[in-house]
Amino acid sequence: MNELFGTLSDGTEVHRWTLERAGVRVRVLSYGGIVQAVEVPDRDGRAGNVVLGFSDLDGYLRHPEPFLGALIGRYANRIAGARFSLDGRSYALEPNDGPNSLHGGARGFDKRVWDVTPVEHGLRLSLVGADGEEGFPGRLEVSVTYSLDERGALGIAYEAVADAPTHVNLTNHSYWNLAGSGSAGGHELRLAASRFTPSDAELIPTGELADVSGTRFDFRTARTVGAGYDDNFVLDKGVTERPVEVAELHDPASGRVLTVATTEPGIQLYTADHITEPFTPGAGIALETQHFPDSPNRPQFPSTVLRPGDTFRSATVYGFGVR
Repeated sequence: MNELFGTLSDGTEVHRWTLERAGVRVRVLSYGGIVQAVEVPDRDGRAGNVVLGFSDLDGYLRHPEPFLGALIGRYANRIAGARFSLDGRSYALEPNDGPNSLHGGARGFDKRVWDVTPVEHGLRLSLVGADGEEGFPGRLEVSVTYSLDERGALGIAYEAVADAPTHVNLTNHSYWNLAGSGSAGGHELRLAASRFTPSDAELIPTGELADVSGTRFDFRTARTVGAGYDDNFVLDKGVTERPVEVAELHDPASGRVLTVATTEPGIQLYTADHITEPFTPGAGIALETQHFPDSPNRPQFPSTVLRPGDTFRSATVYGFGVR
C-alpha cells in the first residue's frame, strides 16, 4: 500500500509504503528510506510498534539528528577529521560532527527522497550520489531492498556501484524498543563479539581491537543492556557472504525477541542516551550493522573501498519472535 505522507518545502511529495506478512507490518518512507514503524505481536499476541518514529513528516524534518529509522550513507558512522586519502589523493569531506564527518555529511542519504519500486514481498529503493557530494569521490548508484520473508523477518539488502574509487559503508539507523514504549534500558542483549574498537572523546576509534573480557562490553552471554553505549563491536564471524546471526535483543516484560543476522563485520550499539524530546534518553537501542568507524583512515580495519567494476553488497535480517 502506498499513501501520501507529506510534502517537502520544494513541493516534493513523500510517500509511505506498507509491507505486511506473517503477522508483521512494516511502514517505510520514501524520505530517507526511513523505517517508520515495525509492528509485531508480544507473547500474548498483542501487536505493538517496536521502533521509534514520528507520526508525521514534520517530526523527521524538525528532529533530523537521531536519524530515526533512516538509511545511512555514503559512509555510516564517523570519519576522523572529515578527510581521507585514497590512491594517493586526499579528499576533504563535509564536517558535521565537530571536525569529523558523521553518517555521510550534512545531507546524507537520510535526507534524500528515494525512488521506490514495489517488488515481491518488498520495496526497492534507489538513488544516485553525485561525484563530489559531501566531498566523496565518484558517482554512486545505490539500491536498498526491504523485504519480509515467510516468517515475517525484515531483510535489508544493499547494493552500490561507483564510477571512481570511493568509500562506502551503508546501514539502517532504527532504534528498537521491544516493549513498544517507555525505556529500552531493561532489554537483554547478546552479541557474538569478543572484541570492540575503543574510541576517544569524539568517538573516533583509537585503532585498537580490544578484548571484551572482564569489561562492560562483554555481551557474549545475554545480560541487561543499561545505558552509556555508543560503540562498535567487532563481530567474531568477520565479513561473510550470507547473513549470520550475531545478536539477540529480548524484552522480558513483553516477551518479544529481536534477532540480527548480517554479512557485516561490525555492529554499533547505541543506547540513545542523548536522544531528545519528544523521546526520553534510553527510549530505544540502535544495532547498526556496519564496517568499522573511520575505516578509510585505518588500513588495519576491513576495507570499505569500492572500485569501478565491483559491486558493494551487504545484507542484514531482523527476525522477530517471543518467549
